[in-house]
Amino acid sequence: MPSTNDFSGYQAMWLMALFDLPVGTDIQRKHATQFRKLLLSNGFLRLQYSVYGRFFPSEEASVPVRTAVRQAVPEEGHVRLILLTDRQFGKMEVFHGENRLESETAPRQLLLF
Repeated sequence: MPSTNDFSGYQAMWLMALFDLPVGTDIQRKHATQFRKLLLSNGFLRLQYSVYGRFFPSEEASVPVRTAVRQAVPEEGHVRLILLTDRQFGKMEVFHGENRLESETAPRQLLLF
């Protein structure tokens, strides 16, 4: 039976959403909040203030979520989506102040028959 580590580090992907959204007016703040909530409801983790990431077992599995994010970009919003392999993501160096932290790990995968 396959384990959680059976996914190739080159096949499994992290979809990163990096964004700057205008928040100068009440309606802009509302749209920015709705966008962040959309990311969270689609399984993204907040990695930094305007950087969110989500693990996928393959690039193909990320297509519906990428489409949903594209459609939700607020007017005047600046959003970048980037796919990284799990192997690339795992090489990320994470610091908080002078302390080095471990990068996030891929979620546990369940095998369904």
